[in-house]
Amino acid sequence: MDLLLEQLFLFVVSLVANGLSAMAGGGSGLLQLPALIFLGLPFTMALATHKIASVALGVGASIKHLRAGNAEWRFALLILVAGLPGVVLGANTILAIAPQIAQISLGVLTVGIGLYSYFKKALGQEYQPRHRQPMGVLVGAVGLFFWGFLNGSLTSGTGLFVTLWLIIWFGFDFKRATAYTLILVGLFWNGTGAVTLALQAPVKWPWLPGLLLGAVAGGYLGAHFGIKYGNVLIKRVFEVITILVGVSLIGKSL
Repeated sequence: MDLLLEQLFLFVVSLVANGLSAMAGGGSGLLQLPALIFLGLPFTMALATHKIASVALGVGASIKHLRAGNAEWRFALLILVAGLPGVVLGANTILAIAPQIAQISLGVLTVGIGLYSYFKKALGQEYQPRHRQPMGVLVGAVGLFFWGFLNGSLTSGTGLFVTLWLIIWFGFDFKRATAYTLILVGLFWNGTGAVTLALQAPVKWPWLPGLLLGAVAGGYLGAHFGIKYGNVLIKRVFEVITILVGVSLIGKSL
């Protein structure tokens, strides 16, 4: 019975965390990673376990977004080619470097992007393609490499930066940007980071069934509501999640 309650609790935490993340385009670590630490896992084990579970978010959300046709494959390839080397580098770095200063800086920056979105009322509400010439794509790729590095090293909320970067630099609306983040960051970036971390840190394998089921269900439901209610809802959820993730990162670091 205790095992059943444990799996149910993990399922609920994962469902809520990944449902909100699927609507906002990132931030599942806001609830899931601290919950694993609260339940007694050391940081490195919690990080590796969370990273593996977060891949399932990409599975659930990808099913919904691919059916809706919210992805262009040339940008999918760009995000993979530019971001994956950063993910591997970041995942190999995080276990050797104390993350406190980086977490505080990331937390302040995350709160900042939430406030930026709140005060920029028209941000991400319309699809306005830009920076598609070679130099613009190159600058965009450098940004994606940097966010990939953060994704591999500090998992909490880094997908939110990819979402905002696609909106600000490439002119996506929130619906398209979250689709790319959830499919490519959720599946491929997180998958690469999960493998890299699992080879270096222990994983709490018995906890994964509840986390994985919750992540798949949450990813699908969050993507469903995001697609159904559109950019206005996604923008509001994005703002709430970014501010909460930022405050959480700062609080954990102090």
